[in-house]
Amino acid sequence: MSLLRSAATVGGTTFLSRILGFVRDMMVASAIGTGPIADAFFVAFRFPNMFRSIFAEGAFNSAFVPLFAKRLEGEGEDAARRFAQEATSALLFALLVLTILAMVFMPALMHVFAPGFGDDPQKREWAIQFSRVTFPYLMFISLTAVQAAILNSLGKFFAGAAAPVMLNVTMIVALFFVVPLAANPGLVLSYGVAAAGIVQFIWLTISCQRAGMTLRLSWPRFTPDVKRLLTLGVPGIVAGGIGQVNLTIGTMIATLQAGAVSWLYYADRIYQLPLGVVGIAIGVVLLPDLSRRLRAKDDDGAHRSLNRALEFSLLLTVPAAVALAVIPYDIIKVLFERGHFSASDTTATALALAVYAVGLPAFVMNKVFSPAFFARENTKTPLKFAGISVIVNVISSFTLFQYFGFAGIAAGTTIAAWTNVGLLAARLWRQGHFAPDAQLIKRLPLILIASAGMGTVLWAGSEYLAPAFELHFVASVSVLAGLIAGGIIVYAGFCQITGAFRLADLRRAVRRG
Repeated sequence: MSLLRSAATVGGTTFLSRILGFVRDMMVASAIGTGPIADAFFVAFRFPNMFRSIFAEGAFNSAFVPLFAKRLEGEGEDAARRFAQEATSALLFALLVLTILAMVFMPALMHVFAPGFGDDPQKREWAIQFSRVTFPYLMFISLTAVQAAILNSLGKFFAGAAAPVMLNVTMIVALFFVVPLAANPGLVLSYGVAAAGIVQFIWLTISCQRAGMTLRLSWPRFTPDVKRLLTLGVPGIVAGGIGQVNLTIGTMIATLQAGAVSWLYYADRIYQLPLGVVGIAIGVVLLPDLSRRLRAKDDDGAHRSLNRALEFSLLLTVPAAVALAVIPYDIIKVLFERGHFSASDTTATALALAVYAVGLPAFVMNKVFSPAFFARENTKTPLKFAGISVIVNVISSFTLFQYFGFAGIAAGTTIAAWTNVGLLAARLWRQGHFAPDAQLIKRLPLILIASAGMGTVLWAGSEYLAPAFELHFVASVSVLAGLIAGGIIVYAGFCQITGAFRLADLRRAVRRG
């Protein structure tokens, strides 16, 4: 119950952030659509996001959280604070060096990350300019991610989960007040990203001070703790950020087709809602929970936590995947089709969203299985599997792109996600660290049945309500929201009927909690 309560805190806050993100993306779609400025900005935005995921949310946190929790439980807050200060100083130094090098060599990097922009000098120049403005965001958001990891280890999840809200609010302000006055809206948005990084850093700094974890930075030292952090963190560079790595590979290939970068970006933003609310939320709270249980030699408790996390994730993710696969066109049309975002953009983005939806359960399960390795200070195994996944992604994306264009890129990302999660699950099974318990085995088929029933109702409802999606913005959004709400009610009813999940289960869990 504690695990689910913490996940609900993170998931609920993330949900608010994603809703604001939708508002932001609707405004972005209207302002810049899918043209050359949009492609250039989304590539520039992908740069810091990829490195943030790799250095902060991925490699660094997967190594940092178990080590910090060990100091906190075994030696107390002072020892944990000293370790956090040493680690943060080392990370900041590495990020400063990386940021300076990236900004100097950005033209060369653009040849690698956006090879298709070479045929359009203006688009390439914009991408370089925007990337130099957004790249410092990496430094601030990575320090923010460390501060969030500290608070998560202390059982305080709200502040870290609320940080992305600052990004969306800052960019919405820029879109509403500054973009209409600017000659180049992409440049304004880039400065908005950089400003958001500073705002998020200040928010988490204040939150850490209130939690009694004020960090004082010093010149980085290569202490034994930092060495151990590097030993665990370096293999996790790919493993922890595999999702961003694969999406970045997709973006690189997409630059070879006009508009493809933007179509994939908007589709990615939609499926990131269930991924963030469910998958990332579970992963954030599961890692410190497993770390504590394993240090206490509570292997049975760790096994139960992993099973319940997987059950809870699939209970919410499978119906979300079905919904995104069944009504992608209606979702994209209502949310984005206005201003510079055309009907043809809607068709293309909806196709990408439907393909991504097939991989959504895999993306979420990866967030569940990875902490089972990281909590045991094992980052090498996920690294190996992530490397295999990247190879699968490159081969399948390039191959399918030749036949299906941008949709082949989305398919390659989906295939890679299922490959990675299959390898993770198989290794945990063989090592005896995971086996589906009776409750999970019983409920998973029922979840699939309930989701299929909901999907059928959603499809019929979308066909009946199609004319309403042509109405003005407020009316069409209201109809779409009503359709989705109806789908949720239908799914809850099917869960109650099939036994996939019953309200009585929740009441018992609350009483036990």
